[in-house]
Formats: sequence, C-alpha cells, structure tokens
Amino acid sequence: MRDEKVKVLRAISAVEGVDAVGQRVVLGQYTAGQIAGNDVPGYQEEQDVTKGSRTPTFAALQLNIDSWRWDGVPFYLRSGKRLPKRMTEIAIQFRKLPHALFGEGTAAPNTLIVRVQPEEGIALRFSAKVPGERYRPRTVSMDFRYGAAFAAASPEAYERLLLDALRGDQTLFTRKDESRLRGSWWTGS
Repeated sequence: MRDEKVKVLRAISAVEGVDAVGQRVVLGQYTAGQIAGNDVPGYQEEQDVTKGSRTPTFAALQLNIDSWRWDGVPFYLRSGKRLPKRMTEIAIQFRKLPHALFGEGTAAPNTLIVRVQPEEGIALRFSAKVPGERYRPRTVSMDFRYGAAFAAASPEAYERLLLDALRGDQTLFTRKDESRLRGSWWTGS
C-alpha cells in the first residue's frame, strides 16, 4: 500500500509556470460575512492575523496523473477554512453520455461519492426516468451511511492510527520517501 502511494505521487505531473498555475490553481481568502445569522470577521480581521496578509484560506487545484490508467482524467482537490460544511469526500464523476437517450432530455453524469468524514458512507447519484410516457431523466441517489446501517460509530481517525501504531501496522503512516514527494509537483510561483 505504501509503495503504491509513492508511485501515484511520483506520477503526478508538475504544474509548471505561471500560465499553468493560473489555469489549474485557485487561491482565495474568506471575507467577513454571516454564519447562522451571526456576523463573522474576514480572515484579515481575525485576531493575530497581519493586516494585508495574502495567506490563502482556500485552495483548489487540478492535478493529472501520468499513467495509462489515468490518462486524461483530471483530479480536483479543494480545501479551505470557513466553508459551509466540514467534510472530506472523494467524488468520482463518470463521463457524460455523448448523446441523449431516446432522443429526449439530458442526463447528468453519474457520480460515486465516498464520504470519509463526518458521516462515513458511499452514495451513488445517477439519472433515472421519471414515471410517465415521456422520457424525462432526474438525478436520484442511493445512499449508504455506515453509522445508520450498523448503529455504531466508526472509530475516530486518531484512534485507528494509535491502534495501528500499537500493533506495528505502518500502512497508514507516511514514509520518508512519500513525505519528500508531497508537493513536489508544484513548481510554479
């Protein structure tokens, strides 16, 4: 498992030059607003933040992996502070159909969503025909939630890591070669 993670990190194509960075990277900073009806300050108004700071609080980027398996498949990563929801998920969007089924309506691409936190589970979103004579597609969802299905909470991330450390299982831990590769694809400025 650890060797495979390193292989993937080595295969990420570099984001080189200002033009590529401009096309594949978005950075931002949250501003003042409201959360649940309460006023909240912008990043630069936060305590201990230097006025005029350009430190990003949001980043989105497109990565590509140089391999036959993932050729032409973009990977999008997004992370930020003060987003509407705290969550970690992997969304796999399948290719859109090249033509409309039965010559009517347009169906959205199918999406498989693996939710890592806070509610572990898997959802599949796909188009289904609305009942009736005409073909009218509508997106529907099949949803599996770990906690609801088993009526038990899964262990917290650090519980799992501590247990693995006690057992001597290093699968989820970062090796030195993996640590050096993280971020090596970033060569733009």
